[in-house]
Amino acid sequence: MAADPEREIRALASWQRGLRAQFPIVLGHPGHAYLDSAATAQKPAPVLDAVQRYLTTSNANAGRGSYPWANSTTALLERARERVGEFLGDPDPGGSSVHFTSGTTEGLRTVARDWLAGYLCDGDEIVVPFSDHRANLSPWLEVRELLARQGVRVRVRELPCQAGSGDYDPAALAAIVGPRTRFVAATHVHHVYGADMNVHRIRGVVGPEVPICLDAAQSLGHLPVSVAELDVDFLAFSGHKAMALPGTGAVWARPRQGPAFRPGGWQGTPNTVGIVSLAAALDWLDAAGTDRIERWTAALTSRLTDGLGRMPAYEVLGCRSSLAAGSDVQRRRSLVAFRHREIGAHDLGFILYSHGFMVRSDGHCQAGREEEGGSVRVSLHVYNTPEEMETLLTTLATLQ
Repeated sequence: MAADPEREIRALASWQRGLRAQFPIVLGHPGHAYLDSAATAQKPAPVLDAVQRYLTTSNANAGRGSYPWANSTTALLERARERVGEFLGDPDPGGSSVHFTSGTTEGLRTVARDWLAGYLCDGDEIVVPFSDHRANLSPWLEVRELLARQGVRVRVRELPCQAGSGDYDPAALAAIVGPRTRFVAATHVHHVYGADMNVHRIRGVVGPEVPICLDAAQSLGHLPVSVAELDVDFLAFSGHKAMALPGTGAVWARPRQGPAFRPGGWQGTPNTVGIVSLAAALDWLDAAGTDRIERWTAALTSRLTDGLGRMPAYEVLGCRSSLAAGSDVQRRRSLVAFRHREIGAHDLGFILYSHGFMVRSDGHCQAGREEEGGSVRVSLHVYNTPEEMETLLTTLATLQ
């Protein structure tokens, strides 16, 4: 049974107030509610302080000099790599690697271009999601086209989902996995429906030898993420969604089949400031407790979906069974997407902003779904409050 959201809110209220007070941009705009954390999360003061401290004490290029500032920057980057592995619960740091990227999209494309393209052979099959974020579909299709130009034929199969829950469907997956299945791509938390896609079930279906690549853009920083428990070979995430600066992210890699993962080409100067902010953000998230962040945001999304469920004018997207207050399935993970049955998504977004709510209102880069006209997406983090949810619901009720 899902946890009682009201009990969770009462239990965590004091803890949350202390964390919310650490976000200058939130405190500086009391008349606004920032509800777009799935696009980018706000930054707490310790992250901003770490960036300021680095830029004013030891800013230099990593690996390009022997003077103290350069050495300090090089050490910071190496420590940040270790910090990513620690945050992900890496069970074998000596057998894995961490590579910094500009974000999830680049990370997935790097896995596709610099590893998967050289791993596949003629007649191989890969299984990838067709209705998740476009960034977790396009790279795999690009690999297919790249190899086709070389005379290597690769079949791309759709990772099946259950009609009712929206989770990946292990039984249907088992029916399409065969001896030529060489790779599976999956998403940890869906960027529109807010569902934990239960990717830990995939390993039992595909077996120990098929590499699994996970898009963790909407889970890292919102809930505990363990590569050991998820049992994946690659994991990509974006720093800016996890309270670090934009333009940074990472790929964690431990492929048990094929070559070691090494991004190709000359890497050039890394985003040192972004990487410094990422290490500081992971420290902050660990201190805050991602388990408590998950409980808090799940409670707020439950309050929002329960309220929307009482308004006939709105359709909440995703698993219908998760909307009931007494549901015995998982509740949404910090994301709620919905439509008004008469007001278009873009117009509804403008109306909500006029009342102080910053939401996203479009197709959310969902692969194959842009033609549906979009939706309003409310995405939360630890700095959001129950009062914001109640005020939002009151505003939405006036539009019925």
